[in-house]
Amino acid sequence: MLAPPRTVVRREAGMYAIEQALRRRGFDRIAGADEAGRGACAGPLVVAACMLPPGRRGEVPGLADSKLLTPASREEVYAEVVKRAQAYAIVVIDTPDVDHRGVHAANLDGMRRSVGMLDPEPQYVLTDGFRVDGLCAPALAVPKGDRVVACIAAASVLAKVTRDRLMMQLHESWPQYDFARHKGYITAEHTAALAEHGPCEIHRSSFVNVSTLLGSQRHVSIAVSDDMQLEGVLAE
Repeated sequence: MLAPPRTVVRREAGMYAIEQALRRRGFDRIAGADEAGRGACAGPLVVAACMLPPGRRGEVPGLADSKLLTPASREEVYAEVVKRAQAYAIVVIDTPDVDHRGVHAANLDGMRRSVGMLDPEPQYVLTDGFRVDGLCAPALAVPKGDRVVACIAAASVLAKVTRDRLMMQLHESWPQYDFARHKGYITAEHTAALAEHGPCEIHRSSFVNVSTLLGSQRHVSIAVSDDMQLEGVLAE
């Protein structure tokens, strides 16, 4: 039995080349999946899946890796993706679940859930960087997929804009950390705020910088408690 001819897609062919190659092989519904917030030490992990239609309607103006776009441009592209997509789904995984599962496992589960929510069901799935088992269709992990595959870039924009909006809301509850500025990522300003105020309930205790501070707080509390200075513990 002869194997099917090998398809070679060059990076310089553009963001839509892989999807076009798959459509030539008979896959009409192609989904991309990506996440936002994997490296943040506070806030939710957000995973999105998106199917763009074939032809000019699926060519989203300004589409690029969400990290390369300005906040204003991301909002514009987000609106276009929502308007043009065959289907899309967004999954928000909160901090306790991220800590319980671990970031990588939570990310993979979020991709399965978001892809599984698409209607109609995809015939092929492209994921950013990581292989994801247990999907409803054949899949391919694409290194730096959010820069080279349109449907993955679209998913990255959906995830990033959704998460940024959530972090803006969380900033209202915990303004001392300035989540509106750094969105929960580990910046110098965020590190300084953590040192001054300690972690809050949306900080990820599974991250070393947060767990170290939590361990230090527990040690101080035990020492104060042993001295029977309970009022000092409560005041802190």
